[in-house]
Amino acid sequence: MASELEAIDPASQAIVSDEPVLSGVSIADYLIRRLQDYGIGHVFGIPGDYVLAFYAQLCKSPIQVVGCTREDNAGFAADAYARVHGMGAACVTYCVGGLSLANSIAGAYAEKSPVVVITGSPGMRERVNNPLLHHRVRDFRTQLEVFEKLCVAATELSDPLIAFREIDRVLAAVARYKRPGYIEIPRDMVKVVPDVPYRYAFPPLASNAEALAEAADEAADWISRARKPVIIAGVEIHRFNLQDRLLAFAEQANLPITATLLGKSVIRETHPLYVGLYEGAMSRDEVTNFVEESDCVILLGEFMTDINMGIYTANLDPTRCILANSETLQIRHHHFHDVLLGDFIREVTARRPTPSRRPLPSRNFTNGQKFVAKAGEPLTIARLFARLNESLDDNTVVIADVGDALFGASDLVIRQKTEFISPAYYTSMGFAAPATLGASFARPGVRVVTVIGDGAFQMTGMELSTVIRHGYDPIVIVLDNKGYGTERFLHPGPFNDIHPWNYHKLPELLGGGVGHEVSTEDEFDRALTKAYSTRGQLQLIQCHIGLEDRSKALDRLADNLGKRV
Repeated sequence: MASELEAIDPASQAIVSDEPVLSGVSIADYLIRRLQDYGIGHVFGIPGDYVLAFYAQLCKSPIQVVGCTREDNAGFAADAYARVHGMGAACVTYCVGGLSLANSIAGAYAEKSPVVVITGSPGMRERVNNPLLHHRVRDFRTQLEVFEKLCVAATELSDPLIAFREIDRVLAAVARYKRPGYIEIPRDMVKVVPDVPYRYAFPPLASNAEALAEAADEAADWISRARKPVIIAGVEIHRFNLQDRLLAFAEQANLPITATLLGKSVIRETHPLYVGLYEGAMSRDEVTNFVEESDCVILLGEFMTDINMGIYTANLDPTRCILANSETLQIRHHHFHDVLLGDFIREVTARRPTPSRRPLPSRNFTNGQKFVAKAGEPLTIARLFARLNESLDDNTVVIADVGDALFGASDLVIRQKTEFISPAYYTSMGFAAPATLGASFARPGVRVVTVIGDGAFQMTGMELSTVIRHGYDPIVIVLDNKGYGTERFLHPGPFNDIHPWNYHKLPELLGGGVGHEVSTEDEFDRALTKAYSTRGQLQLIQCHIGLEDRSKALDRLADNLGKRV
């Protein structure tokens, strides 16, 4: 079927085919073919009896099944895969698997990551007279109803007459809105072959032509009259694959670009128009002032979360803003409906606005100093990231867990687009280790560098065993400050302390990789140099960090958020 279907257009986010489905295709085989049509080559999960029949069908297909250590880790891995590759998938059994997956899928929904959740369930014939089947909670629809709250579209494939159309409806919604979708297959429906013909009939999305033209005219006219314009680029530029379109717009009009934390690396951060991260009072003063002094703030693909906006310290006047994302287009107080984000960027670019040029603030993130390790000097968060920054190149994907792994990483200079991954809005601890697995499958050959706190690592770090199993070689940096460092500064107490582990010895336990233990700048410098020079196996660096040490970004966060908690 893949050969019959056109490629996905980033503007319409739809696949169109006029060909009927081949005869003799089962529900499971149709779903597998459609996953391939959307570019999914790997499915993450854990098998269970209600989904074993579908797993067997998957294993006969070109899609590779990647077994994980936990269901929630499978969700995190599929989320990272989707962020890098375009769409991801997780497959688990009924309730004990599905409900374990709920948190990671909630995070994917919150951060607009297109993950397809596939789950088995009791067969329709098994449900007669309401038997007490294992794994069930309350009634047979409980899991479906939970995921209806966590996904943009959900379905149970209980009726062969509409099963193909339901599959297409859910997948089209996932592609359109870049949020998770849920597909439940009762186990006695897996091999059912519908006896009715089916033709794919989902037309591509299109903007309202009049609304699009009026919005583009108004935006281009305002931008041309602006003396201090700026673009704030958000995560949807990633999700809808609009980086090139954004750059064409910015370069044509010579518009400076900032990004929010969730959208970090939306363009390469060495681009001459890139100013830095804007996070309200959490960002560097020169970036904050540059954005908030602007008379035309163009927010593209952005959604206004508390972390993105510096815990509500962002000072953006709506009368000076153009806000365009996948669901909203607002120019000052004017609202436009049915206008696709990609179409809007293209049409404004075509009008060739000519704003005034403005000098950019300093982009000297490293203060112009090459890192020189100080022998015997205790390693700090700031110095760790300064050293790591020098090793990043065009062939690196950076993954940061929450806390100072994220805030410290905010000053890293990312060289290419879609090279920084973090749960910067939903902020679920434990994302990074399984995300390392997903990113490794999505971009084989690149070097994944993962920064994770010890508290987050203790939640999901065993997923590195799957990374080792498949022969990937990320560099995993564990920030060991013996607890939940961010929370210590928000609200101190013994509940923030955790039991210490010898993280550097885990490669021996897991059967692969090399561990390093460091406490000083020169030890970290040597360990990182060795890790980068070695390919083919996991490199885990345990970094002992002082309990009171923290990044400047965390200092700013604690000052603003600490008052609320």
